[in-house]
Amino acid sequence: MKIPGPDHPITIDLNPNRVTVRFHGRTIADTRHALMLREASLPPVHYIPREDVHMAHLRRTDRQTRCPYKGDAAYWSVDVDGRSAENAVWSYEAPFPAVADIKDHMAFYADRMDSIEETAG
Repeated sequence: MKIPGPDHPITIDLNPNRVTVRFHGRTIADTRHALMLREASLPPVHYIPREDVHMAHLRRTDRQTRCPYKGDAAYWSVDVDGRSAENAVWSYEAPFPAVADIKDHMAFYADRMDSIEETAG
């Protein structure tokens, strides 16, 4: 386990905007409680509370990865009307203490979804 610091900063903030994720014409997630995780030089990532994700469209896969700063990630594919986005969603179900706020949240690969939109309010 590595601890975020000056050489590899990680910040997690509440996103004040509404975040909506769409795939194949369906809303997969819709929340006003997204977290924005910023990690070093990587693009920011929305982490959406699992309760705001339409889990009926997700199928857990066997894929797992490990981040030395966040822990072990589990993955899901999105299935809508015969169209799939494989391993397009991930979650740290037992994140390391430094990023504990992302527990019970899910993140989506933007390039595998139709859109991830932010709207004020």
